[in-house]
Amino acid sequence: MCDGTSLRLKEETEKWLKKLEERTVQIRRSDSRERKRLDDVINNMHAYISDCRHFLNKGDYINAFEAIIYAWGIYETCIHLGLLKGQIHRNGK
Repeated sequence: MCDGTSLRLKEETEKWLKKLEERTVQIRRSDSRERKRLDDVINNMHAYISDCRHFLNKGDYINAFEAIIYAWGIYETCIHLGLLKGQIHRNGK
């Protein structure tokens, strides 16, 4: 992969990782009868965040980006379903 592409992929991954980590610190669970399942889903999201950091440290920016995108997908899906209270990103913000 060309150096410019690698750098851009690394920067984008770090940007979204930082945003998601800031939001997951403030996670508030909705009143859910499915608490155990929700905890499993949240643990899965954190595992993808951890994987992202691991791949970033190895310089594997493709897998790092893929991991943070999966984590974001879990986060936003939980919010859309009303399982978590939080904010959805809009236009890269």
